[in-house]
Order: sequence, then structure tokens, then C-alpha cells
Amino acid sequence: MRTALAAALVTGAAFGADIEARVQEGYADSNGVKIHYASLGAGPLIVMIHGFPDFWYTWRDQMSALADKFQCVAIDQRGYNLSDKPKGVENYDMRLLVGDVAAVIKSLGRDKAIIVGHDWGGAVAWQFALNLPQMTDRLIILNLPHPRGLSRELAHNPRQQENSGYARSFQQPDAASKLTAEGLASWVKDPAAKQKYIEAFKRSDLEAMLNYYKRNYPRPPYNEDTSPVIKTQMSVLMIHGLDDKALLAPALNDTWEWMGKDLTLVTIPGAGHFVQQDASDLVSRTMRAWLLR
Repeated sequence: MRTALAAALVTGAAFGADIEARVQEGYADSNGVKIHYASLGAGPLIVMIHGFPDFWYTWRDQMSALADKFQCVAIDQRGYNLSDKPKGVENYDMRLLVGDVAAVIKSLGRDKAIIVGHDWGGAVAWQFALNLPQMTDRLIILNLPHPRGLSRELAHNPRQQENSGYARSFQQPDAASKLTAEGLASWVKDPAAKQKYIEAFKRSDLEAMLNYYKRNYPRPPYNEDTSPVIKTQMSVLMIHGLDDKALLAPALNDTWEWMGKDLTLVTIPGAGHFVQQDASDLVSRTMRAWLLR
């Protein structure tokens, strides 16, 4: 088992750089909005959803590490890279973002998938799992606390309120005019990957990217969600880089109270918000071991 795992991870590391030549690309129609995806491997379906600012390529190492056992499909969310970019903040409502993921699953001839999400992709993944449990096999969330945990921290934790200032800035009408593709790619450490990110962000719509915040991110005064709890109906794996300055670790507290099945929580000191790249090998190994247990 260890030998097979090691071989898969070495293969993932070796092929991560040239994954663009290995994937099969396609489009799903989500009520007239084309959603681009890249697919690698065969087997049970995994749908991977990126956050801000990012695109499908963020999952390259995890796709390579899992493709011997799974069909890994990484999407470009609407507004990003090669997916359609409808105008209007209303076209970035969470309900439509969830619908995009469902459209990808259906276009591939499947009725359910393992759902993986990071950041805004994590927000979409949570809502997908809570609202479409019949289409959610298992759920993996990277650096996006349960929505109730984030709601609680925004309402009661001054440090989280302060560290969410960027989101309030993104909600301003002129926010997109202050962004550039180069600036949005500043977090990418690998020089070759950074150039791919700059090119992807130049193909993206900066206003559309910020519409995620304008439509879906809470605005002050913040109120804790006290509505009846809808518990998850599938196994959940959460991975959180503890150096994340935007989504603070206290929001993870009490996550287990909102779970209807088992929760595995892995925290990674020294990794930041983009944990799938900051701790790529550990994230890939953790996902693989959890999925194949």
C-alpha cells in the first residue's frame, strides 16, 4: 500500500508541470453559461472547484496524485479563464454557482461526485453538499470554514472582522479598476506557474471575479446565522493552512456540531491560504489516504 502511494505521489510531482498536455478539456452548459473543465484519469468522479483569485490549474498536483484511481475534473468557475463571463452581479448568486457544478457532473454522465473546494470553491462546495446531498458522494474542503463558523466569527470576533476588510474593499463599486492580472497572481510562488496565472487572469473578467464578494459575502453589521441547522449527510474532510490571514482558524471550532456523518479535520502549521500549493504533497497524500480508506 505504501509503495503504491509513494509511486502515485512521485508520479504526481513529476507530471504536475506538464498537466496541461495530459488533461482532456471540455465544456458543460449551465443554463446557457459555458463552464470549462479539465479532466484527468478514470474512475469515481471528483469535481474540484477553485477560489479567488485562481483557476483550474491550482489542482494540478492533486489531480496527478489521484488520477490513477479517480476521474479528476477541475473546473474554471464562471467569470474565470475559459468559462463564460456573464455580466451583472446577479449572475454570480450562490445558487447559480452550485448549478454550474451540477451541470458539469451531469454533462459527464454521472449522477454524483466527490466534491472538492477551496476558498470560494469551498463556499460553493459547502452549499452544494447541503442543498444537493444526493449528488454529493463525499466532501473535501480546503481553507474555507463551515458557513456557520464563519458567520459566528464575523459577528463576534473583532480580529476576523478586521481581517475581512479586503472583502469589504472588493464590494466597492470601483474595486475592479484597482486590480491587475499581475497583481492577482502575486501569491503564486513558482515563476512558470505565475506566468500561466497571469495569462489566465487576462482571459478572466475582473468585475465578474469580484461579483462573488458583492453577491455572496456578508456585509456589516454582521449577524450570526441562527437558522435551523442542516447537517451534512456525507463524510467530510477539512484541510486548513493555519497561516491563513483571511480565514482565521477559530472559525473551525464546533464544526462537528453541524456534521451528520464523520468529520476529519487536518490543520497544517506553516501553510497559508493556498494550502493546496503551500503544502501540496501533504494535501495530496491526505486526500488520497482519506479517499481510499
